[in-house]
Amino acid sequence: MQHWARRLEQEIDGVMRIFGGVQQLREIYKDNRNLFEVQENEPQKLVEKVAGDIESLLDRKVQALKRLADAAENFQKAHRWQDNIKEEDILYYDAKADAELDDPESEDVERGSKASTLRLDFVEDSNFKNKVNYSYTAVQIPTDIYKGSTVILNELNWTEALENVFMENRRQDPTLLWQVFGSATGVTRYYPATPWRAPKKIDLYDVRRRPWYIQGASSPKDMVIIVDVSGSVSGLTLKLMKTSVCEMLDTLSDDDYVNVASFNEKAQPVSCFTHLVQANVRNKKVFKEAVQGMVAKGTTGYKAGFEYAFDQLQNSNITRANCNKMIMMFTDGGEDRVQDVFEKYNWPNRTVRVFTFSVGQHNYDVTPLQWMACANKGYYFEIPSIGAIRINTQEYLDVLGRPMVLAGKEAKQVQWTNVYEDALGLGLVVTGTLPVFNLTQDGPGEKKNQLILGVMGIDVALNDIKRLTPNYTLGANGYVFAIDLNGYVLLHPNLKPQVSQRGGQEGGKLYKMGTPDFLPCLPQTTNFREPVTLDFLDAELEDENKEEIRRSMIDGNKGHKQIKTLVKSLDERYVDEVMRNYTWVPIRSTNYSLGLVLPPYSTFYLQANLSDQILQVKLPISKLKDFEFLLPSSFESEGHVFIAPREYCKDLNASDNNTEFLKNFIELMEKVTPDSKQCNNFLLHNLILDTGITQQLVERVWRDQDLNTYSLLAVFAATDGGITRVFPNKAAEDWTENPEPFNASFYRRSLDNHGYVFKPPHQDALLRPLELENDTVGILVSTAVELSLGGRTLRPAVVGVKLDLEAWAEKFKVLASNRTHQDQPQKQCGPSSHCEMDCEVNNEDLLCVLIDDGGFLVLSNQNHQWDQVGRFFSEVDANLMLALYNNSFYTRKESYDYQAACAPQPPGNLGAAPRGVFVPTIADFLNLAWWTSAAAWSLFQQLLYGLIYHSWFQADPAEAEGNPEARESSCVMKQTQYYFGSVNASYNAIIDCGNCSRLFHAQRLTNTNLLFVVAEKPLCSQCETGRLLQKETHCPADGPEQCELVQRPRYRRGPHICFDYNATEDTSDCGRGASFPPSLGVLVSLQLLLLLGLPPRPQPQVHAHASRRI
Repeated sequence: MQHWARRLEQEIDGVMRIFGGVQQLREIYKDNRNLFEVQENEPQKLVEKVAGDIESLLDRKVQALKRLADAAENFQKAHRWQDNIKEEDILYYDAKADAELDDPESEDVERGSKASTLRLDFVEDSNFKNKVNYSYTAVQIPTDIYKGSTVILNELNWTEALENVFMENRRQDPTLLWQVFGSATGVTRYYPATPWRAPKKIDLYDVRRRPWYIQGASSPKDMVIIVDVSGSVSGLTLKLMKTSVCEMLDTLSDDDYVNVASFNEKAQPVSCFTHLVQANVRNKKVFKEAVQGMVAKGTTGYKAGFEYAFDQLQNSNITRANCNKMIMMFTDGGEDRVQDVFEKYNWPNRTVRVFTFSVGQHNYDVTPLQWMACANKGYYFEIPSIGAIRINTQEYLDVLGRPMVLAGKEAKQVQWTNVYEDALGLGLVVTGTLPVFNLTQDGPGEKKNQLILGVMGIDVALNDIKRLTPNYTLGANGYVFAIDLNGYVLLHPNLKPQVSQRGGQEGGKLYKMGTPDFLPCLPQTTNFREPVTLDFLDAELEDENKEEIRRSMIDGNKGHKQIKTLVKSLDERYVDEVMRNYTWVPIRSTNYSLGLVLPPYSTFYLQANLSDQILQVKLPISKLKDFEFLLPSSFESEGHVFIAPREYCKDLNASDNNTEFLKNFIELMEKVTPDSKQCNNFLLHNLILDTGITQQLVERVWRDQDLNTYSLLAVFAATDGGITRVFPNKAAEDWTENPEPFNASFYRRSLDNHGYVFKPPHQDALLRPLELENDTVGILVSTAVELSLGGRTLRPAVVGVKLDLEAWAEKFKVLASNRTHQDQPQKQCGPSSHCEMDCEVNNEDLLCVLIDDGGFLVLSNQNHQWDQVGRFFSEVDANLMLALYNNSFYTRKESYDYQAACAPQPPGNLGAAPRGVFVPTIADFLNLAWWTSAAAWSLFQQLLYGLIYHSWFQADPAEAEGNPEARESSCVMKQTQYYFGSVNASYNAIIDCGNCSRLFHAQRLTNTNLLFVVAEKPLCSQCETGRLLQKETHCPADGPEQCELVQRPRYRRGPHICFDYNATEDTSDCGRGASFPPSLGVLVSLQLLLLLGLPPRPQPQVHAHASRRI
């Protein structure tokens, strides 16, 4: 076998030396040494420059934010409250007006309240990816808030003055994107004006629930939610509580910590979490699932619930926010005030705020609930119906904002958010936030107002930050990344959020989404309300070195470290062990830290220096030397050229079709001179340099060789400059690799590996086998070209060949046989003869295969396996692959993809109700709730809930919002890659299968990524034991268990400021209860009106505090 292995190694090396042209390409580079310079990447200088540029970019937004916040506070202070203000008195652009006018069922259309709405013209703006109007602001008001209420109309009145400040900001900084004021009343005013992205159903967008608003409106929170599940809490009330808890969880951000417990006589956590956990999306999903399992029984025991909550908040042995501490209690009512508990745990300092929620329609005395809240610096709320949940589960933020307002300028600090998806289509953004305070006083000498008016925000698109980072000078495997104080990535090449597309296989993965915060094994609707929180250790393959780097970056330190680590290939099929240099610095005045990753071979790079040849020529670039080899007319003799779709010039039209892109490029070059200001000279000149260098490779090596002699379909070269040249021209028809070398898996892997890298065609186990027709199926073999110039080493190109699969499968059998050449007659050998068996003659007894370092089949002596080339070998011979793994030829690496989106699983026939019955969503509740009081609507719910509409509370909010991807669900995908283990020598082993055994030999082929295996064919079925899996799997049973992960929380730091106490805070405003039970007669009358379709005059749905009236 060692003899056969040497023959295989020699054949591969011989072909690559003749056709690969590595040595010849080195000589070409040296011959053209006067056309380029070798530049050095200095990591520390690079990362500090980029960090400084990002700091400058963000600082300009900070200045605009401060101007806006100051102006808003002054405008509101100067505003005179109007009790008799009417809708027709206010003229503004309602961003949802056009959509509502198009909707004949809209309440506003029915009420004819459009007289105050402006009609605007819009122009397309590429910066916003939207149609905008720079002369006006737009206003968005949540669906469940009455636009005609006095509070809202006064808010619209004074915020109109912000329009001029928005415009002045844009004049000073034309790069500004969305400027937004989110009001504590729910009104959003943003600039420039653009129509709201109206969903198909009811729009549930509320600015107060956006990640940026939550972060800017209060300091971090430690929250314990306790839910009364005594026997009196049943039916509708319990459903309201479950929904309320879920809505309350949505008001928390990643800077907050939370736990949820239920109580009757005893208290217990609703989930597996026994202490406060970070309020990230994965943990919140666990809570939301667990809350649905709550069952009402027993008697009410407030003492048990509050003692449990205080114990949770006093646990100092866990990671937590260590700022605002609060208890949120949901109950249907009770008499006990549990004063002894408060005296023991919370008085006299009252460091824990208590918020109480009376849920459902009942006649209990609410005075004890009011007293609990008022005695503990909290607030009392009532949730009589589904329509009151969203408003009353978020207004506690006003109370938490009091210390911030009273702190004044000290609290006016800009915070930067996590990455999230912009609601208006800008893509991924971060937002700078600044709270806006109420500066009014009720009278001379009165106490300072303590209300937060809202949050000012300015968006920065991630793409604008990426433009400040070097890209093509770092090489294919170098990159810049940035993380925040939670360890979440702001920038990273593996942060690839993409909206899932409809279609695809049932339950299968579609596209990466970008929000990796999904609870494993639980479907979740695609929902862009949540931030994109991909941890650095999930963006890369985690190890101890990276944990140290992450901690140092979070702590705001500088550092440099060279490590040996594992990296996934771009196609996620392979893992390579590589050396990387990490360098990092903090981005001053922000919560971010910036890192740079460079392979050792990317320390240097080439920069074309074509001044002697082109800069003196004032003709279009198309007239320059070497440009002619980009023209399609040269392809027949020089090979087909693919050019990387880079932004060479500002006016270059992009296209996904490389032929069309090349055409656009050539047309532009007919007009552009070499030193044109509109072009990136580095990219353009390097492209032309590499065009000429690869053409010389054709001239010196490829053109005079007969590819058929060695059974080659093509030869190729790809370069850092963006050229991929494939020879002969006809081979380009079957070329499927990415035209951008930096995004081609073969290119990146070749740079990271020494020797020849084989890449068989990608085959999925679910797809049909390869069709071997017209000799078009090939196997890529590539290797990096390493240059040494003046003691500086770099790898500017990759060259390779494409093997004809069928011809090389025949050649493989000959090389692994006792014949010296293909024309020699075969010598028949059998098990009983004395001659040595081989892979050709004895192919009925011996299985001979080449497997690559990822465990994928490359070549086989079995003709029936040729169409399985490219499949994971366990799908071809599970028993043999398992033996190779067990004998350390392969090592397994498992990881999880938190950015997956999957098609929904078909629903089961679990319900008995006929499918034709209309089942309203939560949005339908909100829609109908406009037409009656909360009390009457609650009665209607109780009458009909158990009869028909039992699934209303299960409605998916994303579907209600009309999200086009609502039927897609996010999911965690388990990925498994294999790579070569520690065994390098030839190895023999026996697979013991009980009654029969199986002998195999395995040996690594030198200077390749191949394993040569010769094995006896299986003789009995008992050998079919285990099967290794490589394919991505959805929702693995042994996936990352969230309940275990929270016991090992990753290092993080919260914001460095906390405003949870102020001695001057006035806590007298702590909520009001109903003073009398509703009249049954009134309820019945209103219900009849509802059923008869005669709605009374709509009532305001804004539950604003009385103190908002100034």
